[in-house]
Amino acid sequence: MLIGDAPTGDVLIGDSGVVVDGSHIAAIGPYDELATTYGDRARLREWDGTLTPGRYEPHGAALLEAAYHPDPREADELGTEPLTGEALAALHMTEARWGASARRGLQRLLATGTTALTGPFTRPTVRTAVQRSGLVELPSPSPSPRTLHVGGPATFAIFAPDGTTLATVLTGRLLHRRH
Repeated sequence: MLIGDAPTGDVLIGDSGVVVDGSHIAAIGPYDELATTYGDRARLREWDGTLTPGRYEPHGAALLEAAYHPDPREADELGTEPLTGEALAALHMTEARWGASARRGLQRLLATGTTALTGPFTRPTVRTAVQRSGLVELPSPSPSPRTLHVGGPATFAIFAPDGTTLATVLTGRLLHRRH
């Protein structure tokens, strides 16, 4: 898979790309060279944006364990934004409901280009949702910046010039893309 956009440290801009082989980055370089070398055996994907290691969310535990992300079927009653404080306290929250809320919250994070977050996650169903999502859980505060490099995990996000997320990839899996 080639992702359009040139290496400048840990951010790819311009006419460069990455080659993803399974869950790892196999090559980084000028798009034309990568397309010539790998194009006959790769699925080509192009985005007009900037490829980075993705966003790091230091408040992951608060977003997933201290807020309820309503189901779209509850929008008429609860709205579409996360509920906290008294609104959250008024809900009957079972472990199953916490798990479903966490999965919806994780989808919101992926849609913002988040590829890493901080816990700890104390609710078993939330912890399981985070582990299954593929998002990287980092200690707080996050250690050194994450990098994109050959042989490293194919975990990154691509942002449009206006800052919106075009795509989020975790270990080689395209989990969010803007249509």
